[in-house]
Amino acid sequence: MKPFGVTAAGKAAHLYSLEQANGVRVEITDFGGAVVRLFVPDRTGRLADVVLGFDSVEPYAAHQSYFGALIGRVGNRLGGGQFALEGRTYALAQNNQPAGRPCHLHGGVRGFDKVLWQAERIAADAGPALRLRYRSPDGEEGYPGNLDVEVRYTLTAAPALRIDYTATTDRPTPVNLTNHTYFNLAGEGAGDVLAHEVTLCASRYTPVNAGLIPTGEIAPVAGTPFEFRTPHRIGERIAQPHEQLGFGSGYDHNFVLEARGGSVSLAATVCEPKSGRLLEVLTTEPGVQFYTGNFLDGAIPGKSGHYYGRRTGFCLETQHFPDSPNQPAFPSIILRPGETLRSTTEFRFGVR
Repeated sequence: MKPFGVTAAGKAAHLYSLEQANGVRVEITDFGGAVVRLFVPDRTGRLADVVLGFDSVEPYAAHQSYFGALIGRVGNRLGGGQFALEGRTYALAQNNQPAGRPCHLHGGVRGFDKVLWQAERIAADAGPALRLRYRSPDGEEGYPGNLDVEVRYTLTAAPALRIDYTATTDRPTPVNLTNHTYFNLAGEGAGDVLAHEVTLCASRYTPVNAGLIPTGEIAPVAGTPFEFRTPHRIGERIAQPHEQLGFGSGYDHNFVLEARGGSVSLAATVCEPKSGRLLEVLTTEPGVQFYTGNFLDGAIPGKSGHYYGRRTGFCLETQHFPDSPNQPAFPSIILRPGETLRSTTEFRFGVR
């Protein structure tokens, strides 16, 4: 553990390092539970940091970048910044407005990405691990009930970064936890990710309106630029004149994963051809948001002075579907007293 700066509220943040004998290493801060650095080898064995981020806590606290962060209570968007539950309508912060249509994004103004988590290194059979805990109090950002969340990061020998989420509540409340790491398998600051080859285990996706809120439809990917069941470069069809790509300024959509059965199953594979680095995403979640960094603008210097311009990173945010409380046909994200939310995602690395 080492110092990572001080927040505007005067709270000290820290950085924790987990490492395997082969040099694979991840660094995580207790501020927002963000993955700050992740070093993995290319096909020649050369290690590089493959995630976007900052060198200290101050820019994480000052900007809504979500780099590497834990997201909650509800990841992604809620249309109109509200939801109804048990006969009552809850109004939340409207902290995002695509196409001028206000919505609630990633837990609000002070979501889980903007809080200090209780952190401790723990022993785990699978590898070095970091446990993070946070109690979200009743009424925080407009959500009902006290929510107790635990997130465990484990660096396994695979090598893989495994994330285990658990949560309990004392009142019914929506919960959709995820991680918002931006990857660039060529190395952070190495340029755009358009040559990365992506495969998604999804035959369907959830189209959105101009405000990036799902329409409620679950549509086939066949015959569209959203067909990733076989490998396609990110840049191959991203500029095609397709309404959905226009709404998102590229890919910013939830893909409906093939039947999960509650087990950790393959959701996505990404390969960067020059380095040979390979990322496999496995999850228990029913969906994954594929986002291609369309709104990165290069305005804020990242690690080592790199400026992250448009499409210099991609995200694969494992999740339940966006706007689920307002979409009766989508899988429910309502957690109730006496229940325990359990979710696992694994980012597994290799070479090709």
